[in-house]
Amino acid sequence: MFPERLRAIRRGRHITLDQLADALSQNLSPNEKPNTASQIGNWERGIRTPSYIEVRKLSEFFDVSLDYLTGKTELDEYDLGRLFLSGKRLTFNGETLSSQDRYEVYQLIEGYLHGRQTRRPDVPIDHQEELDLGYDDEKE
Repeated sequence: MFPERLRAIRRGRHITLDQLADALSQNLSPNEKPNTASQIGNWERGIRTPSYIEVRKLSEFFDVSLDYLTGKTELDEYDLGRLFLSGKRLTFNGETLSSQDRYEVYQLIEGYLHGRQTRRPDVPIDHQEELDLGYDDEKE
């Protein structure tokens, strides 16, 4: 299951074997050797099995659990808070979100969830609530 998951997630993110090898070879400890495209290709074909350290690096790089990579669980949950606070590049409808964008969207979601806790479930919402984003309505 691991070889198939690794190949699928790498290809799904449009990353070449060389690009993945370079990314995994960043910040190596003194006794670690750099990863190679050939090595990762062998993992994907099931010819070789990576060490726990290598699987952990893959897990961190792709932001998935070890259980997902090994086939123990399905990837059916994402923690948006963790995603927004991560250093990963995020886009929305093709537009890259800046640090400020990420922070503001994070705050919007957090505010929504907090407000949801105070709503009464027995009172139907039949109107559009106003959302104040802090922009002034200026008339020209």
